[in-house]
Amino acid sequence: MSINNSKYYSFSFFLFLTSLICAQNTANGKILDAKTNKEITGVDVFINDNNNPALTTTTGNFSVQSDSIIYKLKFLRKNYALENITVTPENANSLFVKLSQEKVESIQEVVIHNEKTKYKNKKENPAYAIMQEVWKRKRNNGLDKFDTYTYKEYEKIQFDANNLDSTFMKKKIFNKLDFIFDYADSTASGKMALPIFLNEAVYTNFGENKPAKKTKRLLIAQKTSGFQDNQIITLTAKNLYRDINIYDNTLNYFDIGFPSPVGGNGFSTYDYNLVDTISINGENAYKIRYQPKRTEVLAFQGYLYIDTDSYAVLGATLKSTQKINVNFINAISTELEYDNPDENTFLPKKFVTEIEMTPFSKKKTSKSIIAKRSVDYSDYDFNKPLEDKVFVRREEEYDNKFVDKDDAYWMKARPDSLSKSEQGVYDMLDKLQKTPKFNRLVKLYETLGSGYYNVTKGIDIGPIFSIYGKNEVEGDRIRLGARTYFTQNDPWRVQFYTAYGFKDQQVKYGVEGRYMFNRVNRFMIGAGNRRDILQLGVQLTTDDGIMARSFASSTVFARGENASLSSLNQTNIFTSIEPWKNFQIRVDGTMQSIKSANPDGFNLMYYRNGDLRKTVNDSHVTISLIARPGAKFSQTGVDRYEHGTLAPTIVLKYTRGIEGLFNADFNYNKLQFMFYKPVLIGSWGKTLINFEAGKNFDTVPLALQNVIPGNQSYSLVGNTFAQLNYYEFVADTYTTLHLEHHFNGKILSYIPLIKKLKLREVAFIRGAYGTLSDASKSINVEGFKYSAPSEQIYYEYGFGIENIGFGNLRIFRVDFNWRGNYLDRPDISKFGIKAGFQVGF
Repeated sequence: MSINNSKYYSFSFFLFLTSLICAQNTANGKILDAKTNKEITGVDVFINDNNNPALTTTTGNFSVQSDSIIYKLKFLRKNYALENITVTPENANSLFVKLSQEKVESIQEVVIHNEKTKYKNKKENPAYAIMQEVWKRKRNNGLDKFDTYTYKEYEKIQFDANNLDSTFMKKKIFNKLDFIFDYADSTASGKMALPIFLNEAVYTNFGENKPAKKTKRLLIAQKTSGFQDNQIITLTAKNLYRDINIYDNTLNYFDIGFPSPVGGNGFSTYDYNLVDTISINGENAYKIRYQPKRTEVLAFQGYLYIDTDSYAVLGATLKSTQKINVNFINAISTELEYDNPDENTFLPKKFVTEIEMTPFSKKKTSKSIIAKRSVDYSDYDFNKPLEDKVFVRREEEYDNKFVDKDDAYWMKARPDSLSKSEQGVYDMLDKLQKTPKFNRLVKLYETLGSGYYNVTKGIDIGPIFSIYGKNEVEGDRIRLGARTYFTQNDPWRVQFYTAYGFKDQQVKYGVEGRYMFNRVNRFMIGAGNRRDILQLGVQLTTDDGIMARSFASSTVFARGENASLSSLNQTNIFTSIEPWKNFQIRVDGTMQSIKSANPDGFNLMYYRNGDLRKTVNDSHVTISLIARPGAKFSQTGVDRYEHGTLAPTIVLKYTRGIEGLFNADFNYNKLQFMFYKPVLIGSWGKTLINFEAGKNFDTVPLALQNVIPGNQSYSLVGNTFAQLNYYEFVADTYTTLHLEHHFNGKILSYIPLIKKLKLREVAFIRGAYGTLSDASKSINVEGFKYSAPSEQIYYEYGFGIENIGFGNLRIFRVDFNWRGNYLDRPDISKFGIKAGFQVGF
């Protein structure tokens, strides 16, 4: 299973940009009656999505100030319709607001309250009666009811550095770069907001529900400014956002579950209060304020706008509480608008999400990044025939020039024109990229994010985080590597590394080349060779690739002595193809010889035809079927970056060993299956499920056998058994199950004092069962040492504390592990502590 590196990229992104960041903002103007043009007093003025007014006017003029960027103002006065005004740098100091008088008939048997009211029970709360009707008439996405559909989607993602001041601008880092502040938005307080990234995209979406369900999201145009050549920042931007449905019980932000205020179980989390009736796009709507019953939980606060006739959700605002417990995040706010074509369905109209990010402090004055994404949905068309070729992937779609459009196109494609500051991003970055100092800063960031350092055109060295390691056989180990890298869409890649152990005084190496012929079906070939010292037996469903993850050669701290290392000489050739999206077929041909790297401490000797052998010669062919339904990837080259999703990983592998081929010693057949899936469990957090099963149908020696993965290091290693020694359990046939649940602090938030630390709890249980035949034991010289967990299911359990750190930087985790059975074995560990960094939201 591949490791999703986006969370590490996100972390380095925050560290790099923490020196660039926030802004206060002011806005002022005049409020008039739309009919009489006379000034109005007593108007409540709300900044952005705040629930409390920043000002109640006493004259016809108003002036407001905020610690964060003001992008919207709301004006509310009794007997007048709510007015929303978009604030831009151009109009912030000269706003003219006209309020329209509106008469709304009283709603029978409904009392409107402006303050939170306590009720003896929820049935007395008029908002409860309204929400009951909403739940009773829960709507579905209207796209599912039509045979075919198409619609247009315009997406804009912008990053602004926030809370910049004159002192910050004078830092040495900005020598020769100070012209960038000419593009910042100044405020009366002297603070500034600087746009640093802008990505615009236009998509056409196609869908068919009958006779077969098909979908396609075709990127028509894309325009990026701000680090446009840096894949990691673009990936970070895309990874911040998930598609949400307000009617779902759980809303997914950063792959963390937040209870939806419109979900059927909303009353278990939220208090609701009916505060007003207003007009939205000509429709009368109940305005319901909601807020979490407990501020320590991951939940939202804001307003729901419910149609008074159909009880459809016309709109909603969702804003995080001040005590939001999400790494790197200070605040989240989302505005949703829906169309309701009939009594049973809805269609998305506009979604706007703003995220305030900072790697360290949660203070409002901290330098931060404001990441704002707006999506406009339009041009819906239904039940028009769609040709099959619409859903077929085409080569031209993967050409970079396919999405290049001129300025005239973008002027027409945008629902709203760009602000002056947004337009300035393009010009500013053009100048920055011609500045050597800026390019050096970007290069530093790219190195931290990718682990590779670019030395010249097309050549990177790294990974820099694997330079030093230590183990029992090699002692101190130094590893240096390099790769070709011309662009993020390279169709070919060559990688190599060399390593040296100061104890065994041996040089090791690995080299691999890959070439992709077709970007549509990703038809690829590759070959490689390596000679190295490896810790085998720490993965069940392994990858035959030469540059795949290795283990233990970089272990620095471990319990007990780890002498069970193998010396491997391996050659691999492979080909792979994706005949369907997110479904890969891969065929590997592997020739290898395996022997013990430490014969005195780890015996891999075996019997073959009565002869005693110390080296296993193996040639095998592996066919792998790998499905990733729902996964999203960036780039089209030989390497891709994966977006954060809850997509499962499903792997089915068949391996055939061929005796006599390149002097191979054994014929054998092996079948393996793996399933991995993260699952959101409402407000209770997220469960990670990993199930594996496999069978060797023939007798093979220990070097080719299935080993239940142990972990003798003190580090956190996924899908291993923390209290097992290496090679403690060996099996012809096996099944393993790992269940790990992250509660996101839900339990600890009830404990006084502890809850202030914002720690999160993790619970886990792991189990393994397998069998090992007598023939598989007797083929090994020391076969008597090995057994499978066949008497009973081996299990471990424990809990962990994650989110350890300070401010927004909480990336440390500690696990406490207990061994459940097989306690009478020698040299075992009944209890152990593992720790490590866990970078993520």
